[in-house]
Amino acid sequence: MKRLLLIALLLYTSHSFAQDPTFTYFDLTRKGFNEKNALKTAAFVEQYWRLPGNKGFNESIYYVENLLKEAGFVKEQNDEAEGLLTYRIEKRPMKQNTWEPVNAAISIEGEHEPLLEFKTNRNMITINSASTPPDGIMAEVIYINPTEISSIEDKDVKGKIVFSEIGSGRLFNVAINAGALGVLGYAMPAYTQPEKHQTSIQFSGINNPDNNGWAINLSFKAKERLKKALAKGPVKLNVTIQTNSYASEELTIVANIKGKTNPNERFVYSAHVQEPGANDNASGVGTLAEMARLSASLVKSGKLIPQRTLTFLWGDEIVSTQRYIKENNERAKGIMWGMSLDMVGENTEKTGGSFLIEKMPDPSAIWTRGNDKHSEWGAGDVKEKDLFPHYYNDLVMKICTDQGKHANWKVNYNPFEGGSDHTPFLKSKIPGLLLWHFTDVFYHTDNDRIDKVSAVTMKNVGISALTTAYLLTTADESTALFTINEVKTAALIRLKTEFDLSKQAINNGTSNVSQEGHIISTWGKYYTDALATISSIPVKTETTRIGSTIKYAVLEVEKQTNQYLEDLK
Repeated sequence: MKRLLLIALLLYTSHSFAQDPTFTYFDLTRKGFNEKNALKTAAFVEQYWRLPGNKGFNESIYYVENLLKEAGFVKEQNDEAEGLLTYRIEKRPMKQNTWEPVNAAISIEGEHEPLLEFKTNRNMITINSASTPPDGIMAEVIYINPTEISSIEDKDVKGKIVFSEIGSGRLFNVAINAGALGVLGYAMPAYTQPEKHQTSIQFSGINNPDNNGWAINLSFKAKERLKKALAKGPVKLNVTIQTNSYASEELTIVANIKGKTNPNERFVYSAHVQEPGANDNASGVGTLAEMARLSASLVKSGKLIPQRTLTFLWGDEIVSTQRYIKENNERAKGIMWGMSLDMVGENTEKTGGSFLIEKMPDPSAIWTRGNDKHSEWGAGDVKEKDLFPHYYNDLVMKICTDQGKHANWKVNYNPFEGGSDHTPFLKSKIPGLLLWHFTDVFYHTDNDRIDKVSAVTMKNVGISALTTAYLLTTADESTALFTINEVKTAALIRLKTEFDLSKQAINNGTSNVSQEGHIISTWGKYYTDALATISSIPVKTETTRIGSTIKYAVLEVEKQTNQYLEDLK
């Protein structure tokens, strides 16, 4: 009895000290984040078709550089530790030429209206396509059923244009080897609703090291029109394509706000620049640029004094982030959190996408049920050995949810799937989260333009992302106690949810006690391990209260887990 009273007293005490420390930072970020700045940057970036090394990519990098300089960041001379606000542009020769589209048009012989034009469908030219002669080419187009592609050598395609309803990359590989001049491919995922958004084209690329031939992606509208023309008899197409391919450098820009007490410990944001869309990912570039500006302003005014370093990174998706982590082992040891801003500015009424926090691998990535749902991107191959117990998931969800309540902004989450800048952090055993939107009917299409971007959404995401980093880079003992309470509460809620789902599965005869008990046990262990990670939150160790509070929170989670396991029987 005395032991139970002691536990209750300590839990009560920890709760009484677990005041919400996010209020101060929400006040700073809500007042300071200028969504017009973020949208202006996104608009500049989205006008370009961006691949590493090409004009659009580099112009975007230099635009961000100017914003950083205006905010007070100073270019590094030798080392980022030289000053409080510093930035650098890393330049690396590219092993292969960069590529950029310039112009294109396709028309059916005898018809006035073009079948496709680059000015309205800028994803029509596949990456790495070569140019046609300046005056274009006129050639017969032949349709090949997708089921007959493997036997294309039996068909006469030499000197012709091949059209099929498969991805242009696969079509190009077989048709060019058979002597075709170029190819027209069609492959639009169902979630893009091509029969509704008939002009949409998703960008794609071809393997074309010899710069020989070209591939065109068709919209649903263009595909149907061409099929109707072919149904009437032979068709010739006039095709004009202009692209550039040249040697270049890959650029990455990195900005730092030096931490006062532990500068080698850091929170790293990343926003990739490549890809031609507005939401993907001009919105991430613009949001992160405004986050850096506001952070510099708050630091210069003395309203924010980060004790750990804040790092802002813009570059090539996954490549730049992975290199930042891998190329300097000492720096990598100090990276405590990573956060990827990818597709963060969506006008959800137009795109249909929902704002999502993609969680680090937790058991919902293995047993996805109840309210947990994967996006159309699809589930990753997560095993129990891949689970990443950490407080980061629930802390960021709490902060985003609070901003959602404040701003009437809908916040959702999805189990881990991978595929963006958060994955390099996780592969290096660094906590990493993705802030994004999905399912977006304009994802990777040339209808992903600035009119689909919401400045308000960019502000909500920016506020949430900054509040998270400000909290963690200034964290003290009270921050840790607050986080313990949040994670413990999330654990107990999750265990109750999983228990109810398990009882239902057993009652329905779709599972058994052993299987369901394993799911609940895994969730219990996940959360007890997550609670243990909170000990690293404070910049400085103050007392032993964090350790003892974690201990009793773990006991409560373990007790509830065991109770549910008994109740399952």
